[in-house]
Amino acid sequence: MKDRDVPSKKLLHSVTLRELAKHLGLSTTTVSMVLNGSPAAGSIPKETQDRVFAAAKRLNYRPNFFARSLRSQRTRMIGVMVPELAEGYASLVLSGIEECLLGQGYVYLVTSHRHKPDLIERGPRLLYERCVEGVIALDTPLDHQWPIPVVSVSGHDRIPGVTNIVLNHRTAAELGLRHLMDLGHRRIAFFQGQSFSSDSAIRWQAIHDAAHRSKLPIYSTLVTCLEGDSPSPQTGYHAARKILATGQEFTALWAFNDISAIGAVRAIIESGLRVPEDVSVLGFDDVYAAAFYNPALTTVRQPLTRMGFVAAESLLRRIAEPFDGPAEQSVEPELVVRESTAARRP
Repeated sequence: MKDRDVPSKKLLHSVTLRELAKHLGLSTTTVSMVLNGSPAAGSIPKETQDRVFAAAKRLNYRPNFFARSLRSQRTRMIGVMVPELAEGYASLVLSGIEECLLGQGYVYLVTSHRHKPDLIERGPRLLYERCVEGVIALDTPLDHQWPIPVVSVSGHDRIPGVTNIVLNHRTAAELGLRHLMDLGHRRIAFFQGQSFSSDSAIRWQAIHDAAHRSKLPIYSTLVTCLEGDSPSPQTGYHAARKILATGQEFTALWAFNDISAIGAVRAIIESGLRVPEDVSVLGFDDVYAAAFYNPALTTVRQPLTRMGFVAAESLLRRIAEPFDGPAEQSVEPELVVRESTAARRP
């Protein structure tokens, strides 16, 4: 192929607001009002507005974000801290945050800390240095006040200026245990969450209290804690194998979350037992995969997308009115019955 046959590559040049206004023969104020959708632009003829938008597109005009932020003292950015970006908890909460922000003209920056203390400490500083107007922390420990509004999802620390979005764990515990007990299960195995998870202690306490009220014994040999920080079903697989290795009889297992429940099902089936004929398995969260796993997972639904939406809504409210809003907002769980639980066999 000859050189002249190769199409030339023209670099796009982005014009400034001043250059765009000069090209149109209009004032920079007029062009700015049109492009920014200012209420005052209503007095400008539609023909002129159409001409401005057409020229901006043709000349590749891009607003100077940093200059505009300096003038308005607003960045319309929020920061989000998550343990990790993986299928399950974080992705569902993020989808709710995104749903809320899309209609408000905000964008978000995400940083993950993998439960490492140095990254948990460094994350807020990185976000603050990038001029976010507020922060949403998912399953992330907070131990001090911040100079900007903060909303914590699944946070239980009482910190001035921080709004906690939490699940009603008492109701969640009642729903899960009542379901298993109504099916005739009395020897139930449990997975506790890792120590770094914000919900581990409060969820286990809620289950323990609900069992006490129902006079359901909890056998220490049938309780194990998830180990490691992997977001995969591997943690539940190893936890279930540990309980199975004790040789203790159990007819149901309540996992800390759906991901660990999926791993537990694999371990139980490998041991020669069937789910749910021999062992019922109950999850927690209701992640997308729960309904499509085989068997489809019965779970206590934590409305994660809703929690993300409420968190973003609360943060924007705090940004507008720094002292507005309660210190804690609670959301309600729901039992979703599918195929992984069944009546205890005689």
